[in-house]
Order: sequence, then C-alpha cells, then structure tokens
Amino acid sequence: MAGVSVQAFRRQGRRFGAGLVCSEMVSCAGLQHGNERTLGYLRISTDERPLAVQIFGSEPEVMAEAARMVEDAGADLVDVNFGCPVKKVTKTGAGATLLEDPERACGIVAAVAEAVSVPVTVKMRRGLQNGSRSCLELGPRLVEAGAESLTLHPRSARQMYTGEADHSLTTELVSRVDVPVVASGDVTSRARAQAILATTGAAAVMVGRAAQGNPWALREIIEGDAEPPAREEVVAELILFMRATVRELGDKRATGFLKKFYGWYLGRGRFPRPFKQELVQLETLEEVETRLLAAAPGAADLLERLQAEAPEGEDDVVLDLPISIYGGG
Repeated sequence: MAGVSVQAFRRQGRRFGAGLVCSEMVSCAGLQHGNERTLGYLRISTDERPLAVQIFGSEPEVMAEAARMVEDAGADLVDVNFGCPVKKVTKTGAGATLLEDPERACGIVAAVAEAVSVPVTVKMRRGLQNGSRSCLELGPRLVEAGAESLTLHPRSARQMYTGEADHSLTTELVSRVDVPVVASGDVTSRARAQAILATTGAAAVMVGRAAQGNPWALREIIEGDAEPPAREEVVAELILFMRATVRELGDKRATGFLKKFYGWYLGRGRFPRPFKQELVQLETLEEVETRLLAAAPGAADLLERLQAEAPEGEDDVVLDLPISIYGGG
C-alpha cells in the first residue's frame, strides 16, 4: 500500500463500508528527526475513524516516543509493523526483519504498549524466508508483551506479493493466541473473505491491494453486491478522490501522486487501455478532469451529489506530524 493510503483513500474506504482504516506507515526516524522528506500532514477526520496509525522502526525507545505522538494526534489504535518486506526498511532492522529478532520485537511492543493508552496491534508476515514459521513462535510472545490484536499476511518477505498467501498459518496463529487475529492477503472477494474467515477462525479480514482504485470491492465483500460500477460512477469517484487528494497534498504533489490511480480506476475492462495513457500524459489535473467528464458526461451529476454528501474537511484535525510516504507491508 505504498503511496496509497492517504486520507482521501481512507475516507473513501469508510464510505464504502470498511470497519477500520489504517494510515500509511510512519517512520519513527522521521518523527524523531523531523526529516524534511518525511514531513507531511496527518489529517484525522470524524468520517474516517476509527483509524489505526502504523509505525515502523527498530529501537524500542524511539518507537515508544513515536507511539505517544501518534496517540496525541488522535489515533484510535497504534499498529506496529513487523511485516514490511521492502529492502530500504528491512536493512535498517525494521519491518519484517524483526520477525527473526524476537527479543527486540517483544521489547518494541512492550515499550509501545507502556507508552500509550490506546490499543496496540501488530502486523506481521510469516517470516523472512519462504517456508518460515517465525510468526507462529513470535505471535504469542507479542501478545504477552502487550499486543491486543495481530494481523498476519502469511507470505514471506522474500515472496513480496508473489504466489499465494498460506492461510493455514493464520489458522495456527488463531489457535495459539487469545486475542483477535486479522487475516490479510488475497482477500479479493466476498467468497474469498468468507472462506478465509470460516477456515481460519480469524476475527476479521484486511483488504489492501484489491481496493486500489476499486472501492466497489469493499462493497462486494461486505454486502455481496457484485454489480460492477457504471462508467459514470467510476469517473465520479475518481474525480472526487482527485479533488480530495489535492486538498491533502497540494496540487503539485497530487499531480504526480495520482497518475498510478488512473490505471487502477479505469482498468478492469471499464475503459479502453489507451485512455489511461492519455490521462497520464496530460499536464494538469484540470485537463484530466475535463477529459474524464468528456468520456462519461453523466458523471457530472453524480459527482455533484457525491460532493454534496461528502464533508469538505471542516471537521479535520490537521497536525504537523511527520509521515513517511510508505504504506504498511
């Protein structure tokens, strides 16, 4: 979810039925040092709560201080990332690396749990290497250290997002701990979610990549509504998302940030493939909007209704909180 779970994405997820949304991964080093590159605004709005803010790092004291800042910012949960497989994170001793360093991992969770009054949760992968079962040994120890829920994405860090998530590990983890376990990985449809919940005993499922440019996946998973969105609905939701992102990131940053979303929204057979490339080449977001509305004129009325229903951000709490532009692993 790198560069995806901005506030606009989270609010959209809540509007389509998500019970809990999570921030992008917050660099504790960025919080500690105020690194210019990681500075950003965390906006917590009433319509996106409950909200989990996910932090990553490798030093218990630094993680604890970051957790206090996150709680002060208004997060409902502090989520600790022990799952990120990306090298620039793992080489610092953070993310999935901590699955192989149980003493440090437990020390981090204990320090964070002691530092805050909100629930502390942990996101894990199965381990660093294919076939690893590190998560099953570490999970109960993290609960003893203070974790009130565990999320398991049962792929190895080495797998990244290839192959299949092995949810037999999720079943085993559920049997080993007495806190809720959230199943993550390959949750792409209602049938798949129901099968995972039924076979693992997990308390909930986490949806990530399936919702990129596709909030209708949440509606299908939650309500069983498999009716594909009309082109007008796709365009209206994309433009609403674009406008919300501009308010959050500013026009300059949003222009580049949004390019990957065009393919996510317009793919899946919704629009001809060359149309996405045409949008990417346009210089301004105003031009993108104009071209989208020309392709689906009926979207204008729907967009107007959506904007009338959606808060413009007047209830936001805007905080100068350094945030890394990286999503949870």
